[in-house]
Amino acid sequence: MGFFCFFASGIYGQNQIIADSLETIYNSGNFEEKDRLQILFNLAKHHADIQKSLQYSNELLIRAKEADSTERIIGAYMEKGSAYRLKGDLSKALESFFEGVKIAKEKERNRDLGLLYSNIAIVYSIMGDDQNTILNYKNAISILKEENDSIGYANTLENLGNYNFELGQADSALVFFKQSGKIYKALGYKRGIAYNLGNIGLTYALKGENDIAEKNIGLATEMLEELGDYHPICVYLTYISDIYAERGDWDAAFGFAHKSLDLANQYSLKKQISDAYKKLSELYEKRGDTKESLKYYKSHIAFRDSVTNIGVVQEMANQRANYEVAQKQIEVDLLNEKKNKQDIIFTAMIIIAGLTIILLLTLYWYYRAISREKKTSENLLLNILPSDTAEELKEFGKVQAKKFDSVSVLFTDFKDFTRYSSSLTPENLVRSVDYYFSKFDEVIGKHGLEKIKTMGDSYMCAGGLHFHEDDHAIKMMQASFEMVQIMEESKNDSENIMAYDIRIGVNTGPVVAGVVGTKKFAYDIWGDTVNVASRMESNSERGKINISQNTYMLVKDTYDCEYRGEIEVKNKGMMKMYYVNNAKDSTI
Repeated sequence: MGFFCFFASGIYGQNQIIADSLETIYNSGNFEEKDRLQILFNLAKHHADIQKSLQYSNELLIRAKEADSTERIIGAYMEKGSAYRLKGDLSKALESFFEGVKIAKEKERNRDLGLLYSNIAIVYSIMGDDQNTILNYKNAISILKEENDSIGYANTLENLGNYNFELGQADSALVFFKQSGKIYKALGYKRGIAYNLGNIGLTYALKGENDIAEKNIGLATEMLEELGDYHPICVYLTYISDIYAERGDWDAAFGFAHKSLDLANQYSLKKQISDAYKKLSELYEKRGDTKESLKYYKSHIAFRDSVTNIGVVQEMANQRANYEVAQKQIEVDLLNEKKNKQDIIFTAMIIIAGLTIILLLTLYWYYRAISREKKTSENLLLNILPSDTAEELKEFGKVQAKKFDSVSVLFTDFKDFTRYSSSLTPENLVRSVDYYFSKFDEVIGKHGLEKIKTMGDSYMCAGGLHFHEDDHAIKMMQASFEMVQIMEESKNDSENIMAYDIRIGVNTGPVVAGVVGTKKFAYDIWGDTVNVASRMESNSERGKINISQNTYMLVKDTYDCEYRGEIEVKNKGMMKMYYVNNAKDSTI
């Protein structure tokens, strides 16, 4: 489901009362010229009609350039990008934010730069680009903390909490929400408190604690209605709909979902319209009305695809690169024109000779660059996909889903991650998780396993995705013991890395594997085997490797296993589980 973010430029959930008053003043012309830029900025920032917000942002940009006001030029790009993001036009949102970044760097306006990085991280998180999301959040946190911008720093922490929430890591999200909430309360920032309450409520809903969730969301909605801020209310209404659906109150559930859709349509909030259609589709499906469910799902897909037009984003990036190259060429031409007229003939000869050499070197460089880029792209593809899958994609341009009869799936989790991490700064938290996951990557690469993905403090990998591979369960046990060893050794490490205890769960069985997406590939696996592996991890203990009956049958002759008995597993009933203690042969 959708989840609401703060925008580091100030929360883009406009106060229409302020906007109406300012619009009346501006259209009447009853103001002093020196106040024009301030009025335009407030209209761009607070107007509930996104199209009008864009209109005032564009006018502000023109006027600010005429007045040579760096502050207002950056502000115009910031609010313009925020409005485009809310409309779902991610390519134009990034284009505006990147223009702001260029100016902020040139003018050394570090606070504005930090806010822009936070906004860019939000857009990349919507696109599913995890690498750029983390990079921009890291830059924003570092800059805003150094600049002592309490609001910007708190907003970025709130956004980072949202990012963890969308990965399904409720405990990690709460760590960041509680940090930002303290700052908002200390500053008496009502809008920040409202959003923080709502985000915390949504997170408790994810954890299944509906009473706490409903209380927090209710308080947030009341505050936001007073502020005239409707965008997040759309999100909260869909979650309240979920809560009532779980209770079996279908009239209330449908009522809140339709109210969310009406509000999103009223203010042209494309992403929230998509989410509301999806929620209604899910509700009708649960009620057994497949015809209505399909109708709303088709509407959801139409709006979702209009939000994530990633191909346009790539084209925009290419255009920016071409523009910068052209600007550099203009600078070179201007320098050449300043040379003394007496040296024209000599200079021309030098230029001709030089151009000939440059042409030859360029052709050679171009050939080498293409070769390097081809190798780089192939290596990048291998980092994302298994080798046989990558080869299939290169040869045919697509990948057929495959069924594997026997695959070992591993999940890890850091015990008490939330409790320990609450004492860390965001920088140290990200550095610690990155440290462990990098080590895990080395381990699975060593044993010929495949990394599937990471989700907050959870790590998922699989073995047996290569055909004719029969020892994947043994390799998974070897990797598991090395992961445990890494965690133990870190407790004596002098580096500034937080020490955690790890829980590991492994299950073996059939899965379906394939590639999701056409513009940004993501390799994933599906099936009940994956769900059971996750349950093995959640039923494990610190420092232990918990395996299912299926995995036990494959490793029992190689490893000493301790039978735990049959244990109740959510949605699965009673299942046999085993702890793997050590290898029977010490050389393994």
